[in-house]
Amino acid sequence: MTAPEYKQLKAFARVDGALLAVLMITCFACYVAGLTSPLYGFLSIVAIVLMPFFAGIRLKRFRDTGLEGSISFMRGWAYICLMFFYGGLIFALAQYAYMAYMDKGYLVMTITNILALPENAEVIKQLGMANQVSESIHMLQAMRPIDFALNMLTTIIMGGIMLGLPIAAIMKKVKVEN
Repeated sequence: MTAPEYKQLKAFARVDGALLAVLMITCFACYVAGLTSPLYGFLSIVAIVLMPFFAGIRLKRFRDTGLEGSISFMRGWAYICLMFFYGGLIFALAQYAYMAYMDKGYLVMTITNILALPENAEVIKQLGMANQVSESIHMLQAMRPIDFALNMLTTIIMGGIMLGLPIAAIMKKVKVEN
């Protein structure tokens, strides 16, 4: 890959990463709202499921418009990895801003309240997981906003690397020269 081709790859990946970040932010907002409203929880799950399809559609668009219909597996994989990296950076910044300035402990408190409901507490007790759940809640309460954001950034980057493999394999298209 030449320097101009790499520059083009990064430029397209930045734009599509920003669009992916919008999807991730929407998903996170629906998750937070979904803690108290099942409809938003369902929308959050739908948004998560749509992310690989969105990435595939954007890779196809890059292949067809930016590369004249031909892309190798490695270039496609690099594109998906960069797209998730850029999208993850934007999402991590948004999540940090939410956790640091807007959340005020709402997320952890809501999760704690859900787990403390009698029916949930009974299931946790029957499964013998009371100590693990208690430790997890204490760990969540001790986390700083930057910890949440960095944890999510790492997860998104690793997810992009793993999802990029099948997406790049499916979208690979090499021109046949006559």
